Amino acid sequence: MKAKIIARVSTEEQREAGNSLPAQISRMETYCKRNSFVIDESFSFDESAYKVKRAEFDAILEGIINTKEKIAVLFDKVDRFSRNIFDKRVAVLYEMAINDKIELHFVSDGQVINSNMNAGDKFAFGMKLGLSKYYSDAISDNVKRALEQKRRNGEWASKAPIGYLNITDPLTQKKDIIPNPDNSHLIQRIFDLYATGNYSMETIRTMITTEGLRSNKGNKLSKSMIEHILGNPFYCGYGKTKTLGKYQHKYKRLITEDLWNTCNDVRLGKRSKPCNDVRKDYIFGGLLNCGLCGCTLTPETKKEKFIYYSCTNSKKICKRIYVPESILLDRIHEILDTFASIPKDAQETLLTQLRNSSEAEVGYHIKQVERIQSEYKKIKSKDDNLLEAFLDDDNESITKEIYDKKHQEYYDKLQQLNIELEEHTKGNHDYQNTIATVISLCRRAREIFDSSEPDEKRAFINYLLQNPTVKRKTPCFAMRSPFNLVLELSSSPIGLRE
Repeated sequence: MKAKIIARVSTEEQREAGNSLPAQISRMETYCKRNSFVIDESFSFDESAYKVKRAEFDAILEGIINTKEKIAVLFDKVDRFSRNIFDKRVAVLYEMAINDKIELHFVSDGQVINSNMNAGDKFAFGMKLGLSKYYSDAISDNVKRALEQKRRNGEWASKAPIGYLNITDPLTQKKDIIPNPDNSHLIQRIFDLYATGNYSMETIRTMITTEGLRSNKGNKLSKSMIEHILGNPFYCGYGKTKTLGKYQHKYKRLITEDLWNTCNDVRLGKRSKPCNDVRKDYIFGGLLNCGLCGCTLTPETKKEKFIYYSCTNSKKICKRIYVPESILLDRIHEILDTFASIPKDAQETLLTQLRNSSEAEVGYHIKQVERIQSEYKKIKSKDDNLLEAFLDDDNESITKEIYDKKHQEYYDKLQQLNIELEEHTKGNHDYQNTIATVISLCRRAREIFDSSEPDEKRAFINYLLQNPTVKRKTPCFAMRSPFNLVLELSSSPIGLRE
């Protein structure tokens, strides 16, 4: 009799282990020799027997059904055939075996399904199928209970996202997740940049790649990875899975929930309101709202060179008024010229104040870093001494329970100090960048603006102004900090219209 050998494992990991499929095939080949079966075909694959869709097995099943001669179909065990007694494939092959069209052989179970089987054989086959399903169901229930318990404890059950590290204490084997000192500040920077609304994900990807951020595998981040990071609530304190939903985890947050919500609003806003006009390089495209109804002002070109902005009036409560782009630009030029007109003595005063502030900040950071490093050395020394005392055979006062508790206390403190050191280093770097940016922009604001392309001008305006609106034909601009403070230094300040 011809025979078809079918070897199956549930996962690719089991296949790659190299011991399950070869072992099954070897046992079935030996069985065929012992029973004088001629092996017609041999199949081996990884596919769960508990799922409804089983593409590879269905292809094999179709070949068995279309076979015109009686054959033997071999499995290693019943659970390699199916783990679901309600599987339609079980009924099909079982009926074929009962009707003497095929024989089902389960080698390791010593079970044969054919037209000659008695009531006891049928009962045993049904029991094996039932037990296979029970085993899978029990495992599934245990996993769900374990995950639910982890959720109640605020634990994350899988690999931590980029910006964090999965660690295991070498002595207690206790697992934990901590911010990665090498790149957690870059994750924070992604959120800080995106929250301004001035940077696209592609721009942030380019910037953050230049600054050294890589994936956990060492690859450059893709744009989709930046979007995934911005949409992951883990960074603000929440775990989220398909089975458990959203829950608060116990690990250190990299950002505040407010910052995450701000980035989420920007991200969802850009999705729901794609600005086609921005792609046409209108300077104020996507930046202006109507001061009367709050709707967006959209641009259009008339007579091929004159650009006008008007309220979309999507709320049907406003009158469409066309505002020439030249009026809006005049207002911007007026503000930028004011920066250039700040008296030299005022500029020197500003520079001196910023320089003094910078020096004070640098001194503060240096002292904080020294304090943290000193405290770190003290704690590390205490932890080392604790270990020596615990390993000292003559010292019976430190039990393992006392050691574990105290070591965990020292360990938590060291991790906290590492994170604190990173925060101070990052804070100093960001502060210096802010000062340099403010001074450079204030001195050359008009020059930079006039020499820029339309999309660069739009980014410049968005960086400079906060919530710009237009009431009828009057632009209403408010300056972002710290440019509003710089503007006050002018001897003839412009009163921003409100």
